[in-house]
Amino acid sequence: MSAQLGGTLTPADGLTLTRVGYGAMQLAGPNVFGPPKDRARAVAVLRAVVEVGITHVDTSDYYGPVVVNELIREALHPYPKGLHIVTKVGARRGTDGSWILSRHPEDLKAQVHDNLRNLGLEALDVVNLRLGDADAPNDDSLAEQFGALAELREQGLIRHLGLSTVTAAQLDQALAIAPVVSVQNLYNLANRQDDALVKRTAAENIAFVPYFPLGGFSPLQSETLAKVAARLETSPQQVALAWLLRRSPNIALIPGTSSREHLRENVAAASLMLPDDAVADLNKIAG
Repeated sequence: MSAQLGGTLTPADGLTLTRVGYGAMQLAGPNVFGPPKDRARAVAVLRAVVEVGITHVDTSDYYGPVVVNELIREALHPYPKGLHIVTKVGARRGTDGSWILSRHPEDLKAQVHDNLRNLGLEALDVVNLRLGDADAPNDDSLAEQFGALAELREQGLIRHLGLSTVTAAQLDQALAIAPVVSVQNLYNLANRQDDALVKRTAAENIAFVPYFPLGGFSPLQSETLAKVAARLETSPQQVALAWLLRRSPNIALIPGTSSREHLRENVAAASLMLPDDAVADLNKIAG
């Protein structure tokens, strides 16, 4: 099954991830806030994720908030052996659905405990520290924040640490404090500012997890992608995911969906072979 999911990568002892994972964010209500319209359907999607062999589920307690983690627990607990749940801390939600950055070290520790409780776990497989502003990194120091999470790792509440929306300099700073197993940044065909970071993380056996595989495309870029997809008789989403898997062996995907049909399409992207002429056309999208 792992071959059908793009194979696996192992960024740390005890952590083997299928390269096609699942992002659970879309299971919440509109704007990632409140409960889903159809709770039974959301539970069924999560169970289908495990059935197809995916071992990498990305979530956060601020999805909903709490809603998505509670759905994961309802659908999958007790969790199958080999399933790795990756969560994020660094924000909370306002009562109006607003996203509120929340990175004080003590609040980060509280968020970890919230995730543990709502997922029904004694230890979290991977916790990503979410930094940056919206979808762009900034140059802020992460020493206090990452140090707080490293303390919880030493206590056994977190097994592995990751980063989200960070620069290469911030990765350096984090690595001076504790091992990093993953970097989760905005990256896709049209947004390739992190090409050097993808190369670096591959060399250092750090998983690179791009989010928004179709985010930020201009109309012309979308048209080029659509033309390649039509030529290959598949969807633009599948082409974009297949390109990312081919881009570097350390890339792991977390496409999100609230339907089992779309989940199957995402998994099928791992088996899509992109001919060289298609790759050449796709590589021109970033300009």
